[in-house]
Amino acid sequence: MTKISPDIDETMLKESIVAVSADVSFASDHFPKYKLGPDNQILEEPRGDNSGPSLKEVVERETTQLSKQHKRLSVRDLASKFDKNLTAAAKFADEAKLREVASLEGHVLLKKLRDALESLRGRMAGRNKEDVEKAISMVEALAVKLTQKEGELIQEKFEVKKLANFLKQASEDAKKLVNQEKSFACAEIESARAVVQRFGEALDEQEKNPENSQKTQEVEELVEEVQEARRIKFMHQPSKVMDMEHELRALRAQIREKTIFSVKLQKELAINKRAEENKSCMFVLHGSETLGSCLQLKPRSDNAPSLSQSSIQWYRLSSDENRKEVISGANKTMYAPEPLDVGRILQADILSNGQKISVTTANPIDSAAGLASYVETLLRKSSSEFNVVISRINGQDHSLRSTHSFNIGKMRIKLCRGWITKSRENYSTSMLLCGARGDANAPAKSLFWQPRKGHSYVLTFESERDRNAAIMVARKHALDCSVCF
Repeated sequence: MTKISPDIDETMLKESIVAVSADVSFASDHFPKYKLGPDNQILEEPRGDNSGPSLKEVVERETTQLSKQHKRLSVRDLASKFDKNLTAAAKFADEAKLREVASLEGHVLLKKLRDALESLRGRMAGRNKEDVEKAISMVEALAVKLTQKEGELIQEKFEVKKLANFLKQASEDAKKLVNQEKSFACAEIESARAVVQRFGEALDEQEKNPENSQKTQEVEELVEEVQEARRIKFMHQPSKVMDMEHELRALRAQIREKTIFSVKLQKELAINKRAEENKSCMFVLHGSETLGSCLQLKPRSDNAPSLSQSSIQWYRLSSDENRKEVISGANKTMYAPEPLDVGRILQADILSNGQKISVTTANPIDSAAGLASYVETLLRKSSSEFNVVISRINGQDHSLRSTHSFNIGKMRIKLCRGWITKSRENYSTSMLLCGARGDANAPAKSLFWQPRKGHSYVLTFESERDRNAAIMVARKHALDCSVCF
C-alpha cells in the first residue's frame, strides 16, 4: 500500500490546471447564481435586461410630450401678423385724415389770400396792378394743384380703407379657424392624456399584482389606445398652421401676378390711346424712341400750321402720365433724349393762333444697349476723359473746330486743350450739365455745360454713347458731392 504525501498531491493539482491568458474577458465578474428545481434540476436565475427604459418611463415621457404639444398648439403668431397689418392700415387711415384736414386749411388760406389780392388790385394801377394780377393767377394755379392733390388723396384713402377691410376680414377668419383647430386639438389631446393616465394606473396595478393574468387583454387594448394617442399627437403638429401660411403666400403671389398683369394692360391701353390721339393730330414725331436718337416734329398734312410761326415746348411725363415736367430750353422742333428721359414719355406742345396741339411718344424712352455697363466701367476710374469739339461759347458759334479734352473727375470738371485749360470748376449749384437744346448740328452728340453763371459751352462728342455716358457720370459724381443738376 502506497502512501501519498500532501505535497505530491498539491503538485499534481497545479500541473493539471491550464494557464489562462490575461487577454481573456469574461461576461461577468462574479459567479452565476443557480437554484434547484423539481427532480433536483439546476436552474439559472434570469438576469434583468437593461438594454432599454422601462414601460413606465416610456409612459411618463409620452405624457410630458403631450403636455408640451398642448402648449404649442396656441398659434398666436399667425393672428398677431394679421393684427400688425390691421394696425398699419389704421395708421395709414389716420394719416389720410390728417392730410384731408391740412388740405381743407390750404383751401381756406388760398381763398383768403385771393380775396386780399382782389381787394388790393382795385387800389393799384400800372405795373403794380400787373404784379397783383400775376399773383392772383399764381394763387389760382395753386388752388388747381391743391384740388388735384385732393383727388389723389381721396383715391388713396379709398384704397387704404379697402385694404383695412380686407385685412380685418382676413384676421377674423384666421382667428376663427385657429380657435376651431385649437379646440379640436385640445379635446383630442385631453382624451389621449386620459388614456395614458389609465394606462399608467394599469401598469402600477400590474406591478403590484404580477400574478394577475386576467388584465393582460385590457393592457393590450390600452397599448393600442396609446398608439392611437401618439398618432393624434403627430397629426396635430404645427403642420396645419404651416399649410395656412403656404396658402397665404400663394394668395399673395397670385395678387402680385394679377397686379403686374393689370399694370401691363393699363400701359398697353395708354399706348393705344396715345397712338389713336396721334393719328388725329396734325403733327407727328419722327425718330426712334431710344436714348441716342433724335426726335423731330413734322406736319402730317399741308393744312397743319407752320412750325416756324408756332411756339413749341417739350415736356417730360411720368410713365403713368400723372406728373408733367418742363424740359428747360427745349423749345425747338428737334429734341435729343438724354439719360434723365429714360422710362419717361416725351410730349411736345405746339401753340399756334391760340390753339394748343400736343404730340406724345408712343412708348417710354428706352435706354441704349450696353450703356449701363460702359458707365459702370467709367465710374471705377478716378476720372473719365472724352474728346470733344466746342460748337458754341456763351451762345455764339465757335469757328475753331479743334479737339479738346473734357475731363470729368470726382470733385470737378475740366475742359482743356493740351496744357491750356479753358475752364475748370468744382461741382456747385451754379453748374449746369444736360443735353444740348436748340438748333445744334448734332443734338444727339452734344451737351450743354455751364460751369458758372454767365459762362457756357455747347460740346460735341465723338459718339452718342460718349455724350450720354458723360452726363450720367457727371451727375453721379455731383450727387456724391451733394449737388444736383
